[in-house]
Amino acid sequence: MSHKIIRLPEVKEMVGLSRPSIYKRMAIGDFPPAISLGGRAVGWLQSDIELWLDKRIAVSKGADND
Repeated sequence: MSHKIIRLPEVKEMVGLSRPSIYKRMAIGDFPPAISLGGRAVGWLQSDIELWLDKRIAVSKGADND
């Protein structure tokens, strides 16, 4: 199985959130955790970010149906 790791600029572009917003959501468990790449470098699994987005879209569409 192949895992693509993406860095913060791409994550920000994908989800439309700022760096502080991403880290705040991570701290409360509302965003996929970062993976240490060594030193201070971190990344995220693209599949985790896509799954998070899919869930957010589903929740949003569910709220629209009320």
